[in-house]
Amino acid sequence: MRWTGSRLSLAAGLLAAALWPGVALAASSVTGTVIFDGKAPALKPLAMDAEPVCNKLHSGKPVPNEMLVLGSGNTMGNIMVWVSKGLPAGKTWPAPTTPVVLDQNGCQYKPHVMGIMVGQPYRILNSDGILHNIHTLPKINPAFNRGQPATVKEMTTTFAKPETLFQIKCDVHPWMSAWVSVFTHPFFSVTSTDGKYTISGLDPGTYEITAWQEKLGTQKATVTVGASDTKTQNFKFAVPAGK
Repeated sequence: MRWTGSRLSLAAGLLAAALWPGVALAASSVTGTVIFDGKAPALKPLAMDAEPVCNKLHSGKPVPNEMLVLGSGNTMGNIMVWVSKGLPAGKTWPAPTTPVVLDQNGCQYKPHVMGIMVGQPYRILNSDGILHNIHTLPKINPAFNRGQPATVKEMTTTFAKPETLFQIKCDVHPWMSAWVSVFTHPFFSVTSTDGKYTISGLDPGTYEITAWQEKLGTQKATVTVGASDTKTQNFKFAVPAGK
């Protein structure tokens, strides 16, 4: 029997699946939407009036508080979602060489919530042209506390150990705050104001998925995906009763 090109390709694919099942079958995804349940609390705008330059960058207009960012239909932005349990034991993922970028823009850290892998470059920009400060507050990784004057447009560092969500603050402008989480794997996502997230490239299996909000804590769910499967897992946050 003669083998056509398509049959040879299929045979090669089956051989790859047998020899490297993690590579061949890591095509499953978990996706969903995060929403806020209830009436959103009224948050005070960021108080930038103490720094005239920062105030001028926003034309003197109030700057929305970043602690709770909602979109249409109460969808939630700045939610970190990640695989917290269930990844194949012993499997490793190389850190990307493309840096994660934190920009100091409009006297705010942008993005407000971000994920990065161990060893991945962390590029810190100063787009404002004024003195800023980057002060990380980890419990596992060494702290990083560096001033960044207008003449220093860029700095780069890395994180050596995995660590779940810790804060970054500016000692010059106390309203400036951001959050970063360091992972050994790439299975994490941060929602935009549409509240949507996608975690892809998973092997078939059962996973714990965790969603985090800086004031409302965490929500957890267990999701089982098959080969080349996509499952939906939504999350809902609410202000605890009495608060």
